[in-house]
Amino acid sequence: MERVLVTGAAGYVGSVLVGHLLQRGYSVTALDNLHYRQCGLLSYAAHPSFDFVLGDARDERVMKDLAARHDAVLPLAAIVGAPACDRDPGLARSVNLDAIVLLNRLRSPSQKCVWPCTNSGYGTKSGEMHCTEDSPLEPISLYGTTKVQAEKELLSRGNAISLRLATVFGPSPRMRLDLLVNDFVYRAVRDRFLVLYEPHFKRNFVHIDDVAEAFLFGLEHFDGMKGEAYNVGLDDANLSKAELAERIRRQVPGLSIQVAEVGTDPDKRNYVVSNEKIRRRGFSARRSIDEGIRQLILLYRMLPAGPYGNV
Repeated sequence: MERVLVTGAAGYVGSVLVGHLLQRGYSVTALDNLHYRQCGLLSYAAHPSFDFVLGDARDERVMKDLAARHDAVLPLAAIVGAPACDRDPGLARSVNLDAIVLLNRLRSPSQKCVWPCTNSGYGTKSGEMHCTEDSPLEPISLYGTTKVQAEKELLSRGNAISLRLATVFGPSPRMRLDLLVNDFVYRAVRDRFLVLYEPHFKRNFVHIDDVAEAFLFGLEHFDGMKGEAYNVGLDDANLSKAELAERIRRQVPGLSIQVAEVGTDPDKRNYVVSNEKIRRRGFSARRSIDEGIRQLILLYRMLPAGPYGNV
């Protein structure tokens, strides 16, 4: 039974990924400092192959012990998103970059590492030409900058895989509403209207369950993939904000969509992404935007009022 350490395991992606790992037969140790007071791992407590450590991925004493006892590390711990990083730049650099430098120093050459980067590192671009893994990385936020720097640090060792994730969507036990699809569907369900800034700006999207499956694919095909970065997104989901809003309106009858004539979106990312490289390795995201919208609509019927985001 392969032993996997997941840092930041109680987060939006981690709390889903842990379930996929356990279902596939891995032994999982989840490390998290519960910064957001989240409780998305509670359902795994009865699983015999699950363990939890309350701790910080920047703590060398904790990480040295844990790294030595695991065959693979999935370092998810991060301050995620441009607004969250801008609120506390020092914390963002410490968690997103310094913790990765520490891990790189502690992990052995034989230890697998599959790490989530972000395709926001591609920056603004034009929204017309597809970004590949060879496209220049030109992040426009502190979040993107720290992730790009951490990717370079990890790949310099050779025994790591970097997954450049598209904008993630879909349900999680540790829900986030500050992601574009999740946010748009929430506003559509609760407010029945959307206001769009720069509606032509495009991004690529990927379902959270496909993200978890991409991590498993990386672990299971590690030797053939290590030392490289891979875009991970849904091939038919390079969508503009306007196109996304229309897809939501198909499932939320009566939704009003307004284009703002004044003002700009603070997030200037505008690009489309090619996922061909990882597809050639044998992995393809398969859960559609429409399926995710349906799931989110159902989720929001059950979600209590309150803040859900990296705040």
